[in-house]
This record gives sequence, C-alpha cells and structure tokens, in this order.
Amino acid sequence: MERAIRALQRDIRSGLNPVLDFKRNVLEVQHGQLFFMPSQFGSFVGVKVSTVAPKNPTVGKSRIQGIYILMDSVTLSPILVLDGQALTILRTPAVSASVADLLAPSRVDHLVIFGTGVQAWGHVLAMRAIRSIGRVTVVARDQGRGAELISRIQDSGLPARLGVADDVRNAQIIVCATTSRVPLFAGSLVANNSLTVAMGTHESHAREVDSHLMARSQIVVEDPSVAREETGDVVIPLEEGSIDGASLIAIRDIITGAVTVDLDRPRVFKSSGMPWEDLVIAAEIYREL
Repeated sequence: MERAIRALQRDIRSGLNPVLDFKRNVLEVQHGQLFFMPSQFGSFVGVKVSTVAPKNPTVGKSRIQGIYILMDSVTLSPILVLDGQALTILRTPAVSASVADLLAPSRVDHLVIFGTGVQAWGHVLAMRAIRSIGRVTVVARDQGRGAELISRIQDSGLPARLGVADDVRNAQIIVCATTSRVPLFAGSLVANNSLTVAMGTHESHAREVDSHLMARSQIVVEDPSVAREETGDVVIPLEEGSIDGASLIAIRDIITGAVTVDLDRPRVFKSSGMPWEDLVIAAEIYREL
C-alpha cells in the first residue's frame, strides 16, 4: 500500500497531469455498466475493462469485475495482465491516501469509516500508511458485516468499535466507502481541522456528503471537469448554488504544492476514479516483477 501511495505522488510530481488523461467511457448495458479506461504515461500504456453488475451479489458473484492490460508505450505490446478488481481494491485507497497525506491533520486520534466492504478495509490500511491512527469507528448499515470489519481491524492492532453517524464530530479523518445515494451524516458536525474522503459513489445523482459540508470545505478532486460532470457530491451542490465550480482544486495542485492546504476549514477529497490511477499502480507492479 505504501509503495502504491508513493508511486502516485512520484508520478504526479514527475509530470503526470490527470487533467490530460483519456476520458473514462461508461456504457449502459442490459444488466449494469461497462467501463473502458485507457491511459498513457512515460513508458507505459494501459487499459482496464471492468463491469458493474448490481445484482451479482445475489448470485454469489462480485458486483465489480474486470481485467487490466499493461503495454509498452513504444511497441504497444502487452507485458502484463492483472485482475481488474484486485487492482481497483489497491489503487482506490492508495489514491485517497496520496492526497490525504497532504490534506489530513498531522495527528489523527480518530478515523471514522462508513461502509464495511473491501474499500472500507483498504482505506484503513491506506490511512495507517500515512498517519498513526489512534482508534477507528465503523458506521455500518449491516451490523453483522460491521462486526466482522471491527474484528479485522482489532486483529491488526488498532482499537475499533461500531458507531453512529454523529461520531464524525470528533474525527480527524472521515472515509465514505458506501453505495449510498444520499448524504451519510450532517456536514455541520464535522470539525474544521479534518479531512473527509468520499469515494463510494460515481454517479451525478448520488452522493455521500451533504451540500453544507461541501460549502464549508476546501474541495479537492482528481480533475475538476470530470467532477463537475460525474460526481453527485459535486454536481448537486453546484446545481443548488452551494459551491462554485471554479473553487474545485485538482489533486495535482495539492500534491505538487501549487495550492496551499487551508487548515482553517474542513477539507474534502472527492474521488471519481480515473484511468491514470490504474496505470501508475499497474506499472509499479510490473517494475516489481
């Protein structure tokens, strides 16, 4: 996890610009969505083909599946094939942590996680890679799955318990890793010196964070133009007039230091998932072979 985080930071500081990435293509198919995510940087070209089938868990299959093909940028010869789901499980929390490393308070006594899936656990690992975490609270819709995640966190050596949405009031990092269509907590409760990571939704009509928190916060996204089109956490408050699209800050500007982090108000990182992220991590895996 830590190497994945540092690879993302390194490549952005070396010239990778997410704003110049190829656009992710999303196709509606009969039983879900098909994603085609190509990218190129330096010595590599790559593409992930993945699917989202919402009903799959009812038949014992994963909701998200796919494959990743990494190619040499000169010959375009395939040099590595990866399981797309495994790659996503790694790269998504690594992206969050790559910018959280700059946005989060230096001291994190309390991490609150909404959700109980692989991304919830992945974000525990990612935040531990960049900060010393005092304790973890899991807010779970399914209490049984929440208890399982709590046990896993405790086994890793961290104090953890099940909690409620209002526990965000004394959290330094809040991670939203759900499929919720509506805000998970009241933004008025969030402390000024805190970071909220919202990564669970990727549709323009769904969100995990309310407009009040977005209006209060310094908002960081991978690419402002993508966020304004695809992410409900941004699209909805924009339509309401709660935030100004010009205020959105690109992740590259935070990681390179072009924009200063505002420690006097909450920070929000809204991730939508972009092709360059998979490419960086796949290339780093290839370098390890």
